[in-house]
Amino acid sequence: MRIRIVGAGAMGRGIAQWAATAGHTVELCDVRREAVTAAVDFVGSMLERAVAKGRMSDEDRTAALERLVPLDDPWAAGPEVGLVVEAVREDLDTKAEVFGRLARVLPASTVFATNTSSLSVTRIAATLEDPSRLAGLHFFNPVPLMRIVEVVPGAATRPDIPPLLTELVTGCGHRAVTVSDTPGFLVNHAGRGLVTEALALLEESVAEPVDVDRIARDVLGLRMGPFELMDLTGLDVTAAVIDSIWEGFRHEDRLRPSYLTPNRVAAGLHGRKTGRGWYAYGPDAPAQAPEPAVTGDPDRPVFVADTGTGAGAAAVREALAAAGATVEDGPGPSGRAVVLVPVWGTTAASAVAALGLPAARTFGVDPLPAAGRRRVLAVTPASDPAAARDARAVLARAAAGDEPYAVSVVRDTAGSVAQRLLASVVSVAASIAERSLAAPADIDLAVTAGLGYPVGPLGWGDRIGAARVLELQRALYATTGDPRHRPVRWITERAQLGLGLTEPGTSPAACSETAVLPDTAASL
Repeated sequence: MRIRIVGAGAMGRGIAQWAATAGHTVELCDVRREAVTAAVDFVGSMLERAVAKGRMSDEDRTAALERLVPLDDPWAAGPEVGLVVEAVREDLDTKAEVFGRLARVLPASTVFATNTSSLSVTRIAATLEDPSRLAGLHFFNPVPLMRIVEVVPGAATRPDIPPLLTELVTGCGHRAVTVSDTPGFLVNHAGRGLVTEALALLEESVAEPVDVDRIARDVLGLRMGPFELMDLTGLDVTAAVIDSIWEGFRHEDRLRPSYLTPNRVAAGLHGRKTGRGWYAYGPDAPAQAPEPAVTGDPDRPVFVADTGTGAGAAAVREALAAAGATVEDGPGPSGRAVVLVPVWGTTAASAVAALGLPAARTFGVDPLPAAGRRRVLAVTPASDPAAARDARAVLARAAAGDEPYAVSVVRDTAGSVAQRLLASVVSVAASIAERSLAAPADIDLAVTAGLGYPVGPLGWGDRIGAARVLELQRALYATTGDPRHRPVRWITERAQLGLGLTEPGTSPAACSETAVLPDTAASL
């Protein structure tokens, strides 16, 4: 196929490299001729690097560069152009002008695709005389490495175009997911679950950014913590996406922005690109403070309280006993024991009140199996600091031959840091499935490929179990009263019916199809 790419910036040149390497003839153009020259040079250097690393032969590099055609005039006639991919700045009027001018010089059969990440595909298409020829084709940067593309039909897009674009994407070695034309499409929408909850935890002074990031990495298994991710992406970009998705979904509580971000954006604390965000960067930036040393008594006896909610008290007892800790039996703690309360959507403070536990030496602990060597201790306003240090030392213990655990100390909150982050990630994905904005399998595929999560959010929920996730949602909602935690119908129904969160389930349409009966007339 002959493809014209309009816009030779970071996204346009990445798409050009991807398409030309896959065997397509690519016309690369921009209103700035110097941008095209720079883009061609950049693609050449990337292909040269691939050859040096043994990922591409010199012959294939030469052939790919021969298929990359610099175009001086974006509005030149192109009778053989089958597809246009627009990758200009995120502005509706600019994109409308580009497509309007292209519609006057290219055949009516040419398919138009916009790489917009935040604008409505339907609104862009509506500026054309024939809106049915345009769809969204949303790539992620860097295009050659981010092997996922969102295919976004607009309200008027011809039904043959999404399959055509899907075939193109898969033929070039990437994965395609078809998503609805809604704010944030799929990946940006699903990604709000992590960052909005992280900001909410910071609002409530539950933990500092570094602690949230450590827990996200070492307990949940994420490659980057949410605050590290915001610094990499740019807080200005992240905040704009959060606001646009929240406004686009008519102030959905689950997507609620934080009051913390506007002032930080105004102050230029955008992250890596400005030298300072949630963390400091650059040669003169101070090194990140190490974790506090474990100074308590690891031999202090510990009592693990059972709240009767199935939060995992037995598993915590077994793990501590295997590490050589002195774990007390009996109906209650001794006068010296520190008390650990495994929480599941609840707080250690509520267990103190309900069970009559000693407030000064009772702490919350997260029973989620950690992906790494980290445990989390939650302290209340009544906690005795010496007892907390001892509880931390007990939790740091490991079985013989194993590395000790790192132990993060956070403020007591409903469900703990990791549970709240995980519940939010699963809930936002479930709400996407509930609205039929994307198929469950596509949600998990897009999130793992686009965001680098260790498992898709719905699959993550299935690992825990739909019923258990529902318990967590209900407990968080009951404990906090915050509607951001209210149970999602997708999860509620599947927990009640014994279905997995990744199962699409039976649709009304499937039940109304007319059965096809065998033709028996000939045998009568």
